[in-house]
Amino acid sequence: MKNKESFSRWGIIFAGLGMAVGTGNLWRFPRIASQYAGGAFMLVWILFLLIWSMPLLIIELSIGKKTRQGLIGSFTSMIGKNFAWMGTWVAFVTAAITFYYTVVTGWCIKYFYATCFQDLIHKEPNQFWQVFNSSWEPVGFHFAAILIGCSIIFFGVAKGIERANKILIPSLFILLIIAVVRSLTLPGAFQGLNFLFSPNLAQFKDPEMWINALSQTAWSTGAGWGLMLTYAVYSRKKENPVLTSATLGFGDYVASLMAAIIVIPAVFSFFYGQDSAQQKVLGVMQEGDVGLTFKWIPTLFAKIPSGSLFLALFFLALCFAAFTSLIAQLELISRIFMDSGLSRKKSVTIVGLACFFLGLPSALYIGFFHNQDWVWGMGLLISGAFFIFLVLKIGPKKFREEIITDPEHKIKLGKGFDILIKFLLPIQLIAILAWWFWDSYKSNPDTWLNPFSQNTLGAVLFQWAIALSVFILFNKIITKKLFNKKNDN
Repeated sequence: MKNKESFSRWGIIFAGLGMAVGTGNLWRFPRIASQYAGGAFMLVWILFLLIWSMPLLIIELSIGKKTRQGLIGSFTSMIGKNFAWMGTWVAFVTAAITFYYTVVTGWCIKYFYATCFQDLIHKEPNQFWQVFNSSWEPVGFHFAAILIGCSIIFFGVAKGIERANKILIPSLFILLIIAVVRSLTLPGAFQGLNFLFSPNLAQFKDPEMWINALSQTAWSTGAGWGLMLTYAVYSRKKENPVLTSATLGFGDYVASLMAAIIVIPAVFSFFYGQDSAQQKVLGVMQEGDVGLTFKWIPTLFAKIPSGSLFLALFFLALCFAAFTSLIAQLELISRIFMDSGLSRKKSVTIVGLACFFLGLPSALYIGFFHNQDWVWGMGLLISGAFFIFLVLKIGPKKFREEIITDPEHKIKLGKGFDILIKFLLPIQLIAILAWWFWDSYKSNPDTWLNPFSQNTLGAVLFQWAIALSVFILFNKIITKKLFNKKNDN
């Protein structure tokens, strides 16, 4: 199959950074880092970036560059039609996340709009959130997010995805720099910096901190989602997966670090001069991603001179981060349809309509939103497992020498990659799954197997079982329908 569309060298870098840098960098990283005294967490986060995220990103880039097909086609080409269901799983999990990520993107648009035109900074944050979330407004902003995202990928790779990311990513980092400067000028800001960058050696003994660091890097970088595999379909022949993955990992880390420098000193400033300020900061950071971003951030900026301006800049940055990730997710789903022979225009139209209707439950019911976030966020770990399986089936050494490495590449992988694939990645995968399953059981010891509860292990296993059963059962039909003829998209 030939692809007429392609990224430029810098195009795939900007697109990849857009994929990796999302809302999780701006709202989850500061919250999790603060709960473990910052410094210790960030050191462990870097470690897992090197031994989990970057290897998976390298694998994805190499597969997409080699096959020039989306997820289902790639798994079929690499390890045979009997394993196409694995590619279907990876694609479905990312699609399921997209159905509610469009809702999150809509929230970001709403809050930017409300800051600019509805005097959000002087509203009572909890009440504003409750009124908004109990209305039909989230549906409208959910639709707006899909319309904007699909409009971008509708124009293709160079004129759509690359052009948008070349605008959004530099703009995002400029906004982050402005916000960092403003945060550091607040009273008590350096107390927050000291908290953020002072490693607490005792934290290294806490297994929960290690698991959360691994979870953050796994979800933040987009490793194992299949997104970089999709973008690699449009990469240049000389693209170096190792160098590109390192660039994306470093960029994601910088964005996360900047977000932490923005949020944590600002929270310390809010409690500056009060007794037990650090404990109060930790209390804020335990509010959860939604609570921190849409309830506490407006409260924080209300105390800052020119707070409305900087609150608008924060939510604008959040919008940019949301859209750069959403674009990659929409393109991944569209690529599946294009592999089956449909045009880009038809594929994008189908994806847009599907995302709108399948995202409605999450837009209307916050409980359903949290359930889907729990189930399919965990499902990404199984997606990572399937990528590991693919490399193991081919053979780590063969994969490294014949698929990753190019004679013209100056930066190449050594035998350490084989050790990562055979031992370290599976160990990490088992550890993180076991931990989150055990944590779910501890949180719901009486109802942990209830498949219809919001955040139980039963809900995860029930929905996973349905999806896997369907994909395995219809594996032959899927491969026949999608790849029964060569196409030229």
